[in-house]
Amino acid sequence: MTHVYDVLTEHRSIRKYKQDPVDEKHLEMILRAAQAAPSSVNGQQWSIILVKDQEKKDKLASLTGDQSWVAEAPVFLVFVADYNRAKLAAKKNDNELKITESVESIMVASVDVGLAAGNAIAVAESLGYGIVPIGGVRREPEEVIELLELPQYVYPIVGLCIGIPESKEEKKPRLPLQAVVHNEAYNKDQMIDIDVYDDIIHNYLLERSAGKKDTNWSKQLSDLYSRVYYPKVYPSLKKQGFDNDK
Repeated sequence: MTHVYDVLTEHRSIRKYKQDPVDEKHLEMILRAAQAAPSSVNGQQWSIILVKDQEKKDKLASLTGDQSWVAEAPVFLVFVADYNRAKLAAKKNDNELKITESVESIMVASVDVGLAAGNAIAVAESLGYGIVPIGGVRREPEEVIELLELPQYVYPIVGLCIGIPESKEEKKPRLPLQAVVHNEAYNKDQMIDIDVYDDIIHNYLLERSAGKKDTNWSKQLSDLYSRVYYPKVYPSLKKQGFDNDK
């Protein structure tokens, strides 16, 4: 139990990898752990596209916003929302697949993906590998869909780099626990001192970037959320069969 806690609480996002391959037995353990995660109604509304091919990783690195670590990691997993199997189940039982007309389908699949990815991350890190999740697979979704040959009712949610760390990053400071845990009901008065946390993150970023990254938590967050930063998600979801109108 102590080992599990230590692995989870010592997480660091790793963006520099050695070129050593991920051991095949370890990779199978990671994938089986992902598959063991709970899912809504045992629907298992997710799949993994396992990518090792260098040319394909290079393309994905470009599509995710020139994230070089996608190309450098020996293994890149793309977790996808997957209702293709549900469509086959519906056909077998003379039913219609209607859930994809609702945003609930995206919420269910995203939670399922998150649980599976969390298991994969925990096992990978327990085996000594470094990881970093890549939301950028949704940046150019139609091209990712084409590259990975995703059928209707399947959509890329998040990628995951896995490899042996070239160096160990400093652990990023989190918000205080009392900022994210509320007793019995959400307490709007339970506000954090943003100035204090901004100073903590500011100092962390300055040290990590050798003085080049002069910003803080609230500035980064508010700049990002001042726009729809992946505007191609909604129209591409509809093209994949997720109407999201209910």
